[in-house]
Amino acid sequence: MSRLPIRRLLSPLGLSRALLQGPSGGLRIRFSVAFAGVAALVAVLVGGLGYDSAASMIRRDRTSDFVDSLNSLKSSVQSASLTPYTFLPSKGNFNDLRDSLIQSGDIGLQVLGSDGQVLDSANTDLLPVSAEDVTYAKMRTAGHSHNVLEVTKGGHYRVVTVSLGGGRGAIQLSQLLSDTDQLLQALLHRIAELAGAVVLLAGASGWWLAGRITRRLVSLTSAAEHVASTGQLDVDVPRRGTDEIGRLGRAFDDMLGRLARSKDDQRRLVQDAGHELRTPLTSLRTNIAALPRLDQLPPESRDGLLEDLATETRELTVLVNELVELAADRREAEEPTEVDLNALAERVADLARRRTGREIVVVARPFVVTGRPQALQRALTNLVENAAKFATGDSQILLTVDSGRVAVLDRGPGIDEADLDRVFNRFYRATRARSLPGSGLGLSIVREVAESHGGRVFAHNRPGGGAEIGFTLRTDPVEPVPGGTPPGKAAGKATAKATAKATARADRKGLTTRRPSNRTKG
Repeated sequence: MSRLPIRRLLSPLGLSRALLQGPSGGLRIRFSVAFAGVAALVAVLVGGLGYDSAASMIRRDRTSDFVDSLNSLKSSVQSASLTPYTFLPSKGNFNDLRDSLIQSGDIGLQVLGSDGQVLDSANTDLLPVSAEDVTYAKMRTAGHSHNVLEVTKGGHYRVVTVSLGGGRGAIQLSQLLSDTDQLLQALLHRIAELAGAVVLLAGASGWWLAGRITRRLVSLTSAAEHVASTGQLDVDVPRRGTDEIGRLGRAFDDMLGRLARSKDDQRRLVQDAGHELRTPLTSLRTNIAALPRLDQLPPESRDGLLEDLATETRELTVLVNELVELAADRREAEEPTEVDLNALAERVADLARRRTGREIVVVARPFVVTGRPQALQRALTNLVENAAKFATGDSQILLTVDSGRVAVLDRGPGIDEADLDRVFNRFYRATRARSLPGSGLGLSIVREVAESHGGRVFAHNRPGGGAEIGFTLRTDPVEPVPGGTPPGKAAGKATAKATAKATARADRKGLTTRRPSNRTKG
């Protein structure tokens, strides 16, 4: 509206266009038109039916009065030999008949002589006399009549000519219809005015009600347009109300919040990735710069350079793969299904044994959860590979599954107390672990998988050295594997006992190494 010229805005057409261009103008106008249309339809139906009923009642009453007067006249002329002079004002008792015929006020009479001449008229304009009226005036039989509609200068009449018989003349009984027509016309105008007032009131009510209803919707629309035009997600969204608009506002606000968090996570991921990629890329660039002089280097330097190139390439490959894993966020693409955690743990342990050559013991009972198989396998694999990287000597690695709790235990250097709360952060690696292989994303992926399954991650040091790192899963709905022990306290106690026994056996074999805690995440 602010862009329209003032002169155009003040015109009716400009005002209507401005309303339609406003954020709620079109909707409010549609509400108003809808309310007015419904009110108009109801008013037309009710008014039409009311007018028709009133008009029928009025016409029926007027017709009834005229018919009563007509029947009284016919009865009188048939029962006695009456002359035209009987109906003149000077004829004494018969004036009672004359008065009774015209007592309703809209009924009049005109007296015709034997030749059809007008002798007198009462309560009516001078009515025209036709040839047929003259014929009835000369008729020998009394009480015969014919009906006509006459229009005079004074109004519109219904006229019935009744013969007196014996050729003595006739009486023209008339009823003024103009008053009835004017009354019905006034009633029609009053109904139309009332209907118009109802339509205007309904339109105004629709406009007001639409403004009340669409107020939050207008704010929501403005917020959506602001987000679409600027890309800014920190906008105020109306959340009040329990109706559909309130629910829509809360859903839209939650969606903006999730988008904002996703955008922040993406920005942090890009910043952290750029920081982490800088080191291997710098090392690769330095080593590649020395490749032209490779033949001039001593054999030891040449072998060290090639080994550095291979190591940095592997590190960069692992880092890129894990970045792709985090950035792709395939959680929604993989459909949840029933997963046997025991079978999954055995499969992960078998793959890790072949990769690392370490002894990995699985302590678990058959247990089924609903989850995403590939994501859970990736989380278990990251835990086992992290433990294999830090486990010392030939120490044994334990992979335990206790209902919805998965943990990997090792006898490595453990985790510094200051790092326990940060080992699951992206790219976080302590200074003393910078020289070790790893991207700093493995345990971050574990946290992402655990939280996507309604669980959480945990990490703490083990008594006697080493660490226990794992995660929990939401265990509803869960089912025990057929033939296995149902999950619960009994299964948890059995798994804990089996874990303790396996740890004790490893300690008796002399596979436990106790060192000061200096282990960090890979």
